Amino acid sequence: MKKIAGGAALLALACGLCLASQEGGTATFTGSIGDSMCGLKHVMPGGDKACTQACIKEGSSYVLVDTSHNRVYKLSDQSKSSKYPGERVKVTGTLKSNTIQVSSLDAAN
Repeated sequence: MKKIAGGAALLALACGLCLASQEGGTATFTGSIGDSMCGLKHVMPGGDKACTQACIKEGSSYVLVDTSHNRVYKLSDQSKSSKYPGERVKVTGTLKSNTIQVSSLDAAN
């Protein structure tokens, strides 16, 4: 029982360190530009780009959708994001409270 508790404590510590290293320092995130209304999954017909554009027109914000980690990040720079609705991008910036302070945003290869 002590081994299990010790293992769980080490795992929790490792996860905490991983999150702490992501938050605060400059990092690169890869995902697609979506909208805050739909999040991980677009619900409107017409594809990701059309859905994102329609939701933005309704007042939604651009977000970075990382489906490989089931995460949605707010983006500080909405104007750079507007160039890539529904497209895969690479964002470099600082993560703070689920918002990426964008220093660069480019199409991902």
